[in-house]
Amino acid sequence: MKQEIIISGFGGQGVLSMGKILAYAGLMEGKEVTWMPAYGPEQRGGTANVTVIVSDDPISSPILSAYDTAIVLNQPSLDKFQPKVKPGGHLIYDGFGIMEPPTRTDIIAHQINAMEMAAEMKMVKCFNMMVLGGLLKIHPIVSMESVMKALRKTLPERHHNLLPMNEEAIRKGMEIIQ
Repeated sequence: MKQEIIISGFGGQGVLSMGKILAYAGLMEGKEVTWMPAYGPEQRGGTANVTVIVSDDPISSPILSAYDTAIVLNQPSLDKFQPKVKPGGHLIYDGFGIMEPPTRTDIIAHQINAMEMAAEMKMVKCFNMMVLGGLLKIHPIVSMESVMKALRKTLPERHHNLLPMNEEAIRKGMEIIQ
């Protein structure tokens, strides 16, 4: 198993955190992992992205020109990464941030209305965890148990009271992805 993923959106949407949690979960399961963030001074508000590779075998390079799966949370990210999804690959997008939906017919597009659901559930800070749940429904590359361990490791201890809310958000994302 090898999954090459790009996650992209505006800075502050939890893009890098989502990738970090996915990478930690893979490490905890003994998988080979790379996590390569890309952002600049525009981290808050500008576009940020992270490439994550999770594999059973050694990874030759963290630099990719095409992806098995792209998660895009805004229109600039869709415009940039839709062409880079491998034919037959998956594109996951949040309906809130996309004005013109994906157009490619040789990939599988999944809409997840995570922002809308997060607002409805008063869990806006867990929006990214809903999206992560959607990814894990489509590609169960790591277990929920490993994701929760990774969350515990990456969240500062003062925020550990939010772990149950994050788990609920992941499970909700698994339910609402289309």
